[in-house]
Amino acid sequence: MAYLTYEEFKKLNSADVDEKKFDELLPKASAILDNVTSHFYARYDMEKDNPWRVDKFKRALCAQIEYFNELGATTFESINNAPQTFSAGRTSVSNASRYNPSGANESKPLVAEDVFVYLEGTGLLYAGIGVRSW
Repeated sequence: MAYLTYEEFKKLNSADVDEKKFDELLPKASAILDNVTSHFYARYDMEKDNPWRVDKFKRALCAQIEYFNELGATTFESINNAPQTFSAGRTSVSNASRYNPSGANESKPLVAEDVFVYLEGTGLLYAGIGVRSW
């Protein structure tokens, strides 16, 4: 079962993504969120969970779909295949980095930063180990 329908996507997000593109991006975006949330909703029923947390998860999924749509790519390699610099005649253009002025050795993440904005505080990012007291 899909985590999100196209109707829900349109209600939660104002991104200009048509239904065909949504259907293409949803499986990979869902896999990304499963990875980030340790497959929480693969193990627990969304229908029985706290509606607030489900809403945050769906908004994060919308953000990931929007990110893939804006980049026009869904894999790490295709997201980062733009050259750092290129030259045409005597003109040289560099894609400068936020962290390194030369632009070298930086890549865009596969996960949209906005995903973490929505999931923070929901418990879905928890990566600790449960402790049992005997």
